[in-house]
Amino acid sequence: MSAERITQAMDRIDRALSRIETQAALARHSSNAAPENDDAGNCDLAQRHEALRKQVQSSLAELDTLIESLEK
Repeated sequence: MSAERITQAMDRIDRALSRIETQAALARHSSNAAPENDDAGNCDLAQRHEALRKQVQSSLAELDTLIESLEK
């Protein structure tokens, strides 16, 4: 690997680390600002998770059906 490519790779890694650090700081700030015992928020999150899980399960079943019909 040439020195220029190594430098470019290091620059990309540095930029990626900066983005990770920014997101980590935002997450820390967000979790500090949110109430710790937000049962309503947790309930809503659990409901949304369950709805998404069911939707994905349905989509996977539909894909299985389509794949089976293509194999015949």
